[in-house]
Amino acid sequence: MAKEHILVVDDEADIRKLVEYNLAKEGYKIACAATGEEALKKARAAVPDLVILDLMLPGVDGLEVCRLLKSDARTQRIPIVMLTAKGEESDIVAGLELGAADYVTKPFSPRVLVARGG
Repeated sequence: MAKEHILVVDDEADIRKLVEYNLAKEGYKIACAATGEEALKKARAAVPDLVILDLMLPGVDGLEVCRLLKSDARTQRIPIVMLTAKGEESDIVAGLELGAADYVTKPFSPRVLVARGG
């Protein structure tokens, strides 16, 4: 039986590949997006079980992606784990207030991210 479908959103290819590799190794089905627009399109086309979302994205940023997903009836129940270099208390509070389930700061441990997300 296939494990959950996870959408990984980060504009840094190396981070996407690292997260994708570690989650796939644990048996998760992974989709990736490099921009907020691409993330929204993919999340609406095939609703994932979890979104791992960077905040600093080109175009539509991660906070806006979170807000839009949480305001859409089809995607509002998707847990979102924010994965970002923005570690200030105000950034964390803003992400959690928009509906993020968890907040992981970069640099991060892939094992800890898998444990939190999976």
